[in-house]
Amino acid sequence: MSYCTRILNLSKILERKSVFLFGPRQTGKSSFVKNQLATGEFAKENDIALFWTLLDGRLRLKLLSDIGLLRQEVELRNLHDCVIVIDEIQKIPELLDEIHFLIEERNIRFLLTGSSARKLKNTGVNLLGGRATERHFHPFCFAEVGSHENYNIPFIFEHGLLPPMFFSENLDEDLAAYINTYLTEEIAAEGAARNIPAFARFLTTASLTNAQILNYTNIANDAQVQAQTVRQWYQILEDTLLGYQVEPFTRTSKRKAIATSKFYFFDIAIARSLRNIPVPAEGTAEYGEYFEQLICMELKSWIDYTRPRSRLTYWRSTSNMEVDFCVDEEMAVEVKSTMNVTERHLKGLRALREEGIFKRYVVVCQEEHPRLVDGIEILPWKYFLSGLWGK
Repeated sequence: MSYCTRILNLSKILERKSVFLFGPRQTGKSSFVKNQLATGEFAKENDIALFWTLLDGRLRLKLLSDIGLLRQEVELRNLHDCVIVIDEIQKIPELLDEIHFLIEERNIRFLLTGSSARKLKNTGVNLLGGRATERHFHPFCFAEVGSHENYNIPFIFEHGLLPPMFFSENLDEDLAAYINTYLTEEIAAEGAARNIPAFARFLTTASLTNAQILNYTNIANDAQVQAQTVRQWYQILEDTLLGYQVEPFTRTSKRKAIATSKFYFFDIAIARSLRNIPVPAEGTAEYGEYFEQLICMELKSWIDYTRPRSRLTYWRSTSNMEVDFCVDEEMAVEVKSTMNVTERHLKGLRALREEGIFKRYVVVCQEEHPRLVDGIEILPWKYFLSGLWGK
């Protein structure tokens, strides 16, 4: 499998400070570092002096017996003003005290990657204060694979956009391994969920809430656990970067907005496999759900990669008027999988436009050509994504 260039650019940041790079397992963080940061212009100007992966069991054992091993190697090599990469930093959070010391004493910038922020945040370890910024890594996005021959709706719904699954020749086996090994056993091993069968049951139930407003009581009933446990388990999914909540946009005055979040899994194929259903047919509820999830994934990636201070929300009034996504107060986006947008598809955007808040109102759909209806942009999904990423 050839390497696919990723859109995230950490070079400018690493020239001046350290970075925590968090992303779910198999999104390609290690490959990104090795193929983009260890080569090219950045590598010429900024020496990556060490690359340690804490997935290496032998290295982990050495560090657990002597946490000063990193400082000793830095001093032996007399390293200054360089970049050091530590992969899967959450495996040994105590290492952050040593990293803090080396940042202060030797002007070393660290790229610290991890597939979970949970263990770091829950153990009260040193998170380096303002000495490191945080970035998130995602599955493939349109800017990276939009020109690939397989980048189409049926393929994305089947394979998802995790790099190993996108190029997989044994998809069912690879998806099953990801779900069985990582989503259940590894999360439980972290101490995140002690009851593996109950957590596995919850994952299936949670997949049914994908792209839905969360109702913890109903989900608890379906998963056969307490509502408080369900809240904790959704937090686990967020902390391990396997899903995220899209919070409500509530700054409307003419129509009161509800204040409950929606939940999305981080990848379509993972959500579909947890539900154990085939690729949905066009026109079904599941097809519309995954089409909405695809646009959500793109918006999340675009924000995290290009404008990390921005905020993704959604709007729904108490009278059930709804707009799927809002980016700051700049753009309101309604997602419809239809090939023929009609007046009824515009009701939510028209209602929100009465508030006079947003600069753009957009419907993302499967029509063939872009058009404008009373100031509302009707955009084919690839046309919208191309404009979003400036491609």
